[in-house]
Amino acid sequence: MTDADPVRSPAAWRGADFTDPAEWATVLTDTQRDEIAAAARAATAAGLTAGTLRRDDFPLPGLAELLQDWAFTLSQGRAFVLIRRFPIDLLTAAETELAYVGLGLHLGTPVSQNAAGDLLGHVRDERVPRTGPAVRLYTTNQRQDFHTDGSDLVGLLCLEAARSGGESRIASSLAVYNHIIGHRPDLIDVLRQPFHWDRNDEQSPGETPYFTLPAIHDIDGTPRIFYIGWYIRDAQRHPGVPPLTAQQLEAMRMLEDTANDPAFYLPMEFAPGDVQILNNARILHSREAYTDHEDPARRRHLLRLWLTAHAFATVEDFLREGIPRRQA
Repeated sequence: MTDADPVRSPAAWRGADFTDPAEWATVLTDTQRDEIAAAARAATAAGLTAGTLRRDDFPLPGLAELLQDWAFTLSQGRAFVLIRRFPIDLLTAAETELAYVGLGLHLGTPVSQNAAGDLLGHVRDERVPRTGPAVRLYTTNQRQDFHTDGSDLVGLLCLEAARSGGESRIASSLAVYNHIIGHRPDLIDVLRQPFHWDRNDEQSPGETPYFTLPAIHDIDGTPRIFYIGWYIRDAQRHPGVPPLTAQQLEAMRMLEDTANDPAFYLPMEFAPGDVQILNNARILHSREAYTDHEDPARRRHLLRLWLTAHAFATVEDFLREGIPRRQA
């Protein structure tokens, strides 16, 4: 049985530690909004795209100090930031996408989010029934339980909010880890053993339709939880994947139950122009089910970035690169 000690870190917090949004939300000034918008218009006029834009193409001198603060907070602090008043109201849809990628480039390098190699993900209900894992859960209006994404950082920009529901919740994975250490240290040992994960039918020819990875792994001496419960459960459909043991199922339930405890998570309501950025090694996030507006133009729509951070690494190397583009 593990004899590890609890982790002491600013990232090991509980929801009650952040009662005042002013403590963790940055509200952009008009000057800062104008600078982002001007950089986006210039990049658009130069014919740049999400795939060709580089950090030097998107200068943000007026935000340099803020960007340094966000990078420190994500790597050494509470591990999440929320930015309000991103200038989506000043830009066209194409300019907004470039502006978001441009901001992200100051924190990391965008990586692929699916087998098609998309660097910018559209999180919205595509009205396609989820008949299997190949239909990614984020393309529905269903609840997504607490999980992590690929890459060091995940960013979400809200373009449109749902008519109702869709609340974001985040929880410190280090606080979850500490709780399990304190109450069921034997389950930490279970979570450190490899699990089988579904590839969602996005594997290249010759690859297995699943991969193996422990839910807890140490990075530079600090445990990180990389966890997507439905990927692990979905992998059970493949021949050759052993059935989940009673201990594995118990460990998964305890991780999920702890993160879903209101004492642990911090709720966030997304409004248009909000940007949430999370350190995937230290934050679990969830999304509640939602009901959309009837008007297609007003339906819930977020833009997602996965970033390999410039200044730090928080997940295994192969996760930092996102989902590999499918080879022919």
